[in-house]
Amino acid sequence: MEQNKQDVTAQPTAQKTAQRRGRWKMVLVLAVCAAPMLGSYLTYYVIKPGGRTNYGALIDPRAHPIPEMKATTLDGKPSSLDEYKGKWIMLLSGPSNCQQECKDRLYAMRQLRLMQGKEMERVERVWLILDDQPLASGLMSPDEGTHLLRVSKAAVQAWLPVEAGGDASQHMYLIDPLGNLMMRFPKDADPSKVKKDLGKLLKASSIG
Repeated sequence: MEQNKQDVTAQPTAQKTAQRRGRWKMVLVLAVCAAPMLGSYLTYYVIKPGGRTNYGALIDPRAHPIPEMKATTLDGKPSSLDEYKGKWIMLLSGPSNCQQECKDRLYAMRQLRLMQGKEMERVERVWLILDDQPLASGLMSPDEGTHLLRVSKAAVQAWLPVEAGGDASQHMYLIDPLGNLMMRFPKDADPSKVKKDLGKLLKASSIG
């Protein structure tokens, strides 16, 4: 009888020990997966050898993950920025009535990706359209490669940080392969400086 009591007491203890081990294993796996990205952030933003500085404004990625925005494609099918996780995402937003400045930003974003050469396949481009109006005919060619999503203007304004007195549509943003917003480029950004930032990030990161 005494032996049976000991066995019953030992069973919950063994289960708790196994659960603790399982949790530690999960933490270790997550740490290993996150290490490459954390290393690239540390290398690029903290160590900064040679006094290196970044052109774009760094955004705390922990505070700006991709939110639920109920995005749709142009034909009304449900979609999400999450579909492009695993790659670096260059992001623009604005109304469907894309004027010359908007067109210039879309063109610059396309060229910036091409400038990355063999690394260009690690980069996606997305334009968030903030209304439900049709796009102007011929604005985007079928082979352009920019992903178009319709989203709520309010959702974008709540997510994308802007310069004082500015508007999100005036900036290009960069999302890391883990799905976190991490950089905002200035209004009328210098493409050559944006290219350098993006190139350095691609070089420093082993994922995406």
